[in-house]
Amino acid sequence: MMEAILVLNAGSSSIKFSLFSGTQRPELNAVICEGECSGIGDVLQARIKDAAGRRLVNEPVGGAPNHEHALSWLLDWLTRKFPDHSLLAAGHRIVHGGSRYSAPVRIDAGVIAELKRLVPLAPLHQPRHLADIAALSKLYPDLPQIGCFDTAFHHDQPFVARQFALPRQFTEEGVLRYGFHGLSYEYIASVLPEIAGADIARGRVVVAHLGAGASMCALKDGRSVATTMSFTALDGLMMSRRCGAIDPGVVLYLLQEKGMTDGEVSDMLYQASGLLGVSGISDDMKTLLASDQSHACEAIDLFVYRICIELGALAAALGGLDALVFTAGIGEHAPEIRRRVCEQASWLGLQIDPEANAKGGPRISTSDGRTSAWVIPTNEELMIARHCWRLLHDAREEKT
Repeated sequence: MMEAILVLNAGSSSIKFSLFSGTQRPELNAVICEGECSGIGDVLQARIKDAAGRRLVNEPVGGAPNHEHALSWLLDWLTRKFPDHSLLAAGHRIVHGGSRYSAPVRIDAGVIAELKRLVPLAPLHQPRHLADIAALSKLYPDLPQIGCFDTAFHHDQPFVARQFALPRQFTEEGVLRYGFHGLSYEYIASVLPEIAGADIARGRVVVAHLGAGASMCALKDGRSVATTMSFTALDGLMMSRRCGAIDPGVVLYLLQEKGMTDGEVSDMLYQASGLLGVSGISDDMKTLLASDQSHACEAIDLFVYRICIELGALAAALGGLDALVFTAGIGEHAPEIRRRVCEQASWLGLQIDPEANAKGGPRISTSDGRTSAWVIPTNEELMIARHCWRLLHDAREEKT
């Protein structure tokens, strides 16, 4: 019987998953299959492909459209499809780990209680993680579940980079800049030496994780020094539906002068702002780039502007810049956005190579620029599988 690790990433209406071989430390070629169960709350639909990208499943799933039934169907399908594999553990991407979790942990009642306490800091994500954990515990109570936190990679940042200028009591209570997308940045840091060279990987690097959720991180010697998201995943860059950095006085104005409730303000900042709010057309960058409407252009301009502003700030935190890395959905698939960012940041020594950029890299800058630019696909699922394998491997060694 071969061992396998199931990686789960819960969304509001879907459960994305990857199944990795767990016999050895997972690598890129360790994926057995991957896919998602979408339509939670409506009509469940399963889409699964194998490691070569061949479609295995694309069909509706009968039954209750909830997390528990979606996981039940998925685990039953995996058992039938891969009878020679035995699950070692399920690894969860968990957005917020607060100040307590600086590394992956095996999930128990105490961990669940802490994750519930952090729900207000990640209202789009944390409830979904908890729903998957609860459903899986009910279906497979003996299966180890491991939480891997998006905040953990930033945990060792200099304290000055984590502070707000608030009364000290709030800092001591944990009102800090936590940062997110840490699993993505950790993966990029792990492959950067092989792709860009050890000298660049040890140097001053900014990684731009540009997707529906977007943030940037300054790396020095592969470690997080500063990042754009902070206490919640609202801060920093403009995103598909989230506003990014905003004057706190705007929130006070909306509450005090416009009479909005805190729920209405929260919904606006998380769901109705960003690319969607500014354009009034779409939250999808591909759609906006194809549009000739002025508001679509304004949304794109603002998106690029905010990236360049944050890039300058992160370069200042690093004391210079040796490389810029683009990753995630927009970063990997929107050469126009990469071009605009690099051209507006030419003062940092970035000189884009149009042909290399059109091809998607990995290097998209000219050889004579003092700062290099790269496109590196991220792989948060692989990082989670590796963390699970290491945690289980260490536990086995302790027993022997």
